Amino acid sequence: MAAAPKTQASPGPPRARRRGQALEDAILQAAWEEARSAGYDKLTMDAVATRAGAARSVIYRRWPNRATLVRAAVRHRLGSLTDDVPDTGELREDLLSVLRRLREYCEQAGFDIIHGLLRELSDIPRDVFAVTPEVVTVILQHAAGRGEVHPERITPRITALPGNLIRHELLIPHGDLSDAALAGIVDEIFLPLVQVRRGPARKVKA
Repeated sequence: MAAAPKTQASPGPPRARRRGQALEDAILQAAWEEARSAGYDKLTMDAVATRAGAARSVIYRRWPNRATLVRAAVRHRLGSLTDDVPDTGELREDLLSVLRRLREYCEQAGFDIIHGLLRELSDIPRDVFAVTPEVVTVILQHAAGRGEVHPERITPRITALPGNLIRHELLIPHGDLSDAALAGIVDEIFLPLVQVRRGPARKVKA
């Protein structure tokens, strides 16, 4: 008796070809997952391509290296500081809010990823360094409108200072990002540079 012919399993529905934003979202999600699971140093473009189901050439057309891809993936996942600039009506609290969000950003991304990106800063577009200064500039402009700071002190070097100090703490062994350390950055270093000093009230002569 002849054996019954083998039946082939019917193929599933064809996978829709992703384009544009849908493809970019899939790649960035895959890069985030790969960085979190494998670690920054072991992440490869091939692994991201496999996880995303995308061609490696497609990834390289958008992100020329690992650092730019992971940085984009982190921003895609966590958003940007510029999405919600604090405006509490008090300069000190606005600055502390930004520094706390920077710390939370690093914690959510994972310090392995943050340290990996810091080691490859030369591969990241310079606009990444403009994010924190942009937020600090807006905060200082609000404070200047309230008479809290000298408008002439709102310079690129000064607005970059808080982010640079946080980056320094991330780079050094056992860097301190505690609440006390953040308050020290604001109270001991930054505010004395920009804040209008209020002198003692003058006595009115009778």
